[in-house]
Amino acid sequence: MALSQSLQQKLLQKLSPQQIQLMKLLQVPTANLEERIKEELEENPALEVTEDDRNDSTSDELKDEFESNDSDEFESEGSEDEYDNIDISDYVNEYDDDVADYKLRDENYGADSDEQKTMPYRIETSFHEMLLDQLGMMVLDDRTRRIAEQVVGSIDDDGYLRRETASIVDDLAFRQNIDTNEKEVEEMIKKIQQFDPPGVAARDLQECLLLQLQRRKSEGKAVEMAIDVLSKYFDEFTKKHYDKIQRGLSLNDEQLKDVINQIIRLNPKPGGTVADENKSETYVVPDFFIFNNAGKLELTLNSKNAPDLRISEGYKDMLKEYERGSKKDKRQKEAVLFIKQKIDAAKWFIDAIKQRQQTLFNTMHTIMDYQNDFFHTGDETTLRPMILKDIAERTGLDISTVSRVANSKFVQTEFGTYRLKFFFSESLSTESGEEVSTREVKKILSDLIEGESKKKPLSDERLTELLQEKGYNIARRTVAKYREQLNIPVARLRKEL
Repeated sequence: MALSQSLQQKLLQKLSPQQIQLMKLLQVPTANLEERIKEELEENPALEVTEDDRNDSTSDELKDEFESNDSDEFESEGSEDEYDNIDISDYVNEYDDDVADYKLRDENYGADSDEQKTMPYRIETSFHEMLLDQLGMMVLDDRTRRIAEQVVGSIDDDGYLRRETASIVDDLAFRQNIDTNEKEVEEMIKKIQQFDPPGVAARDLQECLLLQLQRRKSEGKAVEMAIDVLSKYFDEFTKKHYDKIQRGLSLNDEQLKDVINQIIRLNPKPGGTVADENKSETYVVPDFFIFNNAGKLELTLNSKNAPDLRISEGYKDMLKEYERGSKKDKRQKEAVLFIKQKIDAAKWFIDAIKQRQQTLFNTMHTIMDYQNDFFHTGDETTLRPMILKDIAERTGLDISTVSRVANSKFVQTEFGTYRLKFFFSESLSTESGEEVSTREVKKILSDLIEGESKKKPLSDERLTELLQEKGYNIARRTVAKYREQLNIPVARLRKEL
């Protein structure tokens, strides 16, 4: 029997605990950061908030607390021999030298950042609260509930689930350490699609309308015919190819009219109505502020909910006390390991908070420079084409990191408060070969539709012609795609009877 050897090289990416901590913190908006820090303070007694009037625990109190606990509270995976390898003096010196002066304020913050007034701005989040309330009525285990919450969190304000199922699976694995698959996530999506309002969690307009019709199947034959039309002839319906639909489904004129009447009663934005009704009750706290100081843009990061953190002096004193002892029994060594783990966790958290602020500032500053004209004028048509890769290359950050910042953060400007993802868009060329932002084109498209006669709305063909007359090199199918992305129905469904 012959034996053979082979050499294989594999590239594996393993995130450190601090990197995982940072990725999770990047997703947290400023409005929720205070609560996240409070949770960490409650879980880790080695972490403290720097306050002048705060009474620190003394070494004696900490020592009494440790020695009053049973030894199983300090269990470690290591053997007793491992305790002999702990160099307490080095560990104490490290935190005495480095951590005492560790501050969270970034050099980019002004001296008056603590005095900066944060104005609350309204944001239509009550729709998501409504979904979470319905989720709360489901009997789910903790793991399944977290999957469901991830799906709900991926639904936009119009009620659509824009994120791919595979991406939700990746988010759960990366951010919550939940191992799942597309099938399980799809099953949860199907359950959430049964929530109110009807049509919620659809991936596109066709699915949204079909979900609403499925709820009304008991209303009669016209609804069933409408389901057939949208299931088998959606493209033909949007293009008003009614003759093909009639031939394919053997419908007469009266039946076709009933089908159209059923469809125009549907809501293309199931989440929008809920948000409009309750938008005055919810608010957003900006993560960034951009001011125009005599023509020079100045960026500050909202640090109101990010207090100065430090390692507990009491915990460091405990390590010093154990270090002074000449002989250490197993119980004392277990206590040292426990304290060391808590101090490690506290330092990782402090580092992650500081890196979070630096990452946020660098990302927003790069966006501000890239979209300089907009922040001076507030004119959406001045926005340059910009994708995640553009900012990632300029900051040296990973694209996924930039995405986490862009999807959950807001910036307050003199022209209003915007979600960062508002500034990202792809490019389109004009007749002169100039690259323009697709957002610019969508803004003009939206303005054209807003100004149309509702008795004779503009078709996609006519919208294409009008955009081409303005110098934009665009195809009809692209206009239709942008209209769909704006959640604007076809001309026929916009017509007032």
